[in-house]
Amino acid sequence: MTRKFVAVTAGLLFIAAGFLLLNIYNTLYRDNIYKEGYIYIYEKSTPEDFFELIDSSGLLRKTKSLRTAAKMEKLSVAEPGRYKLVLGMGNREIARMVKYGWQTPVNITLSGNIRTKERLAAILSKSMRSDSLSLLNMLNNDSIAESMGFDSKNFIGMFIPNTYQMFWTASPKEIAIRFKREYDLFWKGDREQKALKMGLTPQQVITLASIVSEESNIKGEYQIIAGVYLNRIKKGMPLQADPTVKYALGDFALKRILYKHLETDSPYNTYKIKGLPPGPITIPPTEAIDGVLNSSKHKYLYFCAKETLDGTHSFSETLSEHNKKAKAYQRALNRLNIR
Repeated sequence: MTRKFVAVTAGLLFIAAGFLLLNIYNTLYRDNIYKEGYIYIYEKSTPEDFFELIDSSGLLRKTKSLRTAAKMEKLSVAEPGRYKLVLGMGNREIARMVKYGWQTPVNITLSGNIRTKERLAAILSKSMRSDSLSLLNMLNNDSIAESMGFDSKNFIGMFIPNTYQMFWTASPKEIAIRFKREYDLFWKGDREQKALKMGLTPQQVITLASIVSEESNIKGEYQIIAGVYLNRIKKGMPLQADPTVKYALGDFALKRILYKHLETDSPYNTYKIKGLPPGPITIPPTEAIDGVLNSSKHKYLYFCAKETLDGTHSFSETLSEHNKKAKAYQRALNRLNIR
């Protein structure tokens, strides 16, 4: 009888242990994701606040089991962040994720025409916790710019077009620090040496590249156009770049540059000042930066859009030759009544 009792008791304990282990497994490790998605925690939250947030998201199968797992993991605070809930994720992983702040990084892509700090701040704020005003304040902060080797005019040139990963909770200054690190990596080595041989700083190269990229949408022309402007700089001639006049006027849609526009008083009006403007007029694509660093060697001092109006340009060594081509281009515009 005693042996039978012991055997039955042992069997019952074994079964109970099995149920206990299965319950622990289901509570901690079993897939509890109903559908994939993101949750955003803006401030440090209590477990209860976190449970309400994740319950309202509709991403979980069972919130009750998550509560149990969170207690087992001693979750006392949910850290701010952007967290992705993926299929197959168990409660233990979810609880630890928000406990230790294991965020899912965001992708920030800089591309296209970014001519102003306001536009840059707006793009950054779409992916980050920081709003556009706080990001704009960072971009206008002279002390931050100076600490990174820039000034208020050329600071925007530190932001090299690319796709970057960073955490959603990064502060405006942390974002600047990250872009400075990427800027240094971009210039380290060959690019920096090429700029040095040209007698230009990286900031000056970016400023010139911004003009080049605004002059043409044809990437194959970048090196030739860069060569034109470098020839002008060597001869002490003003750049006379129409895009800088548009920037000075704040009118980027301007089709024709008239004589009255050329009288605009601005350090960006390269018809009135010699050399480069104080900063870039847009964030140039990397192809334009490399176009400047690998500029063509030629004798061209002038260029204008072709009368074919296909976006390509004609290049000239003399002013008389240039004027003929410019008149042909103007006649083409007149025929289409473009003003």
